[in-house]
Amino acid sequence: MSKPYQSIPISDCGEPLVAIAANSLNAMITIDPHPYVSLQAPYGDRSPFWVRQGILERLQKAQAYLQILHSNWKIALFDAYRPIPVQQFMVDYSFAQLAASKGLDITALTEEQKNALMEEVMKFWAIPSDDPRTPPPHSTGAAIDVTLYEHSPEGMIPVDMGSPIDEISDRSLPNYFASFRNAQAVEFHRHRELLSQVMTHGGFVRHPNEWWHFSYGDQLWAWISHEQLAIYGGVS
Repeated sequence: MSKPYQSIPISDCGEPLVAIAANSLNAMITIDPHPYVSLQAPYGDRSPFWVRQGILERLQKAQAYLQILHSNWKIALFDAYRPIPVQQFMVDYSFAQLAASKGLDITALTEEQKNALMEEVMKFWAIPSDDPRTPPPHSTGAAIDVTLYEHSPEGMIPVDMGSPIDEISDRSLPNYFASFRNAQAVEFHRHRELLSQVMTHGGFVRHPNEWWHFSYGDQLWAWISHEQLAIYGGVS
C-alpha cells in the first residue's frame, strides 16, 4: 500500500524543528486543545506545533498575504509535526472510527473488510513507516494541516470549509464543491480556494485528497512539484 511520492529520494537540508509557540507567531493561531493530544496520542516531549524553520517562515509569509486579502482573518494551525508513534496511533484510531461508522465490530472483521477499510483510511493518512526513505509527511516537520478563522463579536471563530479536517469522505477532496451551484457550496469552495491561494503564495503545495493539508520540501511536495529531491526527511 505504498504511496507514489515515496519513491522520491531525500537529501535532508538539516534545518531544525522549531516550536511555533516560541516564535511570537501573533498573526496566526493554533487550535487548542489539540484534538490528537486530547485522544492521548503519544507525542512525548514535543507538542504538535513544531515545524522546520523554513516552514515557519513560509507560514508567516502566507499569513501576511491573507491579512492583505482579509485583515480580520487568520490561518489556524490544526496540526504539524507528528512522531511515527502518533501517526500509527491516528491511523489505528481512524480505522476503528471508520469501522464503527459502518456498524462493524472491529474484533470480528474479515480480511476483506479489513483491507477495504484500510484502503479508505489510506486515502487520507500516510503510512506510519519508520524507514528513513519513506517518512510520513507530518513526521518530517514539513507538512501542516491548516484552516481559516475569522474575527467575530465572540472572538475568533472557524470559517466553514464544508467539511471537518480528517473526515474520511469525498467531501475532503479540495475541489469537491467546485461543481455545485447552490450558494452555500459556492461559499465553501471559495473558502477552500482562498486557503489554497494564500498557502501557495507561501510556497506550499496542497495534498490532492485533503483541502487542509499543505507541505513544502517533503516527498509529497517534490512529487507534486516534479522536483527530483525532497529536502526534508523524517525527524525523530
